[in-house]
Amino acid sequence: MDERVAELVLRAVEQVPRGRVVSYGDLAELVGTGPRHVGAIMRDYGSGVTWWRVTSSYGDLPAHLREEARARWAEEGIAWKPNGLGCRIRDHRADLARLAADWDRATADLR
Repeated sequence: MDERVAELVLRAVEQVPRGRVVSYGDLAELVGTGPRHVGAIMRDYGSGVTWWRVTSSYGDLPAHLREEARARWAEEGIAWKPNGLGCRIRDHRADLARLAADWDRATADLR
């Protein structure tokens, strides 16, 4: 795996504000890779960043992460959908323009 791309993704995740989420696709578009690549990076390297702020395009979390994310989301004010799979992403999505600007500053040393 390209370590530079992994670092770009992880730094993007670190810019997602408390109480907000982004999708794998949002991050992929920002970094210039694919959503599945972002998912693989998060699986392999994401435990040290705010992984619970990264969801599917529907706002859902993988089943194996939901229980651990539950307390973190409650603390941050992210409401679960009635089906318990994740949040309504339209209600909790980060401002993507602001995320891009913050990410740009946070990754200046890598470009």
